[in-house]
Amino acid sequence: MTEAADIAQHTQLLIEGCIKGDRFSQSRLYNLYNQKMFLVCLRYARNREEAEEILQEGFMKVFEFIHQYKFNGSFEGWMRKIMVNCALQKYRSKTHLRPVVDIDATAVADKSHDEIIATLGTKELLNMVQQLPPAYKMIFNLYVFEGMKHREIAELLGISEGTSKSNLSDARALLQKAVNKSLQSSQVKYN
Repeated sequence: MTEAADIAQHTQLLIEGCIKGDRFSQSRLYNLYNQKMFLVCLRYARNREEAEEILQEGFMKVFEFIHQYKFNGSFEGWMRKIMVNCALQKYRSKTHLRPVVDIDATAVADKSHDEIIATLGTKELLNMVQQLPPAYKMIFNLYVFEGMKHREIAELLGISEGTSKSNLSDARALLQKAVNKSLQSSQVKYN
């Protein structure tokens, strides 16, 4: 049996144990996926504490509804949707989506994605996304990381498709400025 098949079989046994309410299986499943799911939650949260809250709420929902998982498609993907929905619920309960930042028209130098990633660390890029205003961060994450279309985002968040497009454009502009600022400061350090 291949390693991938072993992992799939192990995960299936854990899921079946969770469906039966077995605490050991729940603990093992949590330990297996909590780091990956925490990173998903962190992208949507304002800080680590909020990400931890979303993660806990998400796992409570996973265990509550795990009997609905049909073993077709990725279990990790199924869990990810639950985590994103928990983040959206938290966001909706706290704020409304409105443009909150005025983007000035300063020119930004184009850099390739590879250059940016090579220069900046993953943590720094994640931090830049976390610094976006809440509306921009939510739409950026849903569009870029979850692969949703503007129509879907608009329906999900109760906004117009145009607002979704505008907020994504503004989020990208803010991120580009943050990246350029970071690149300039790192060049100054090393020159």
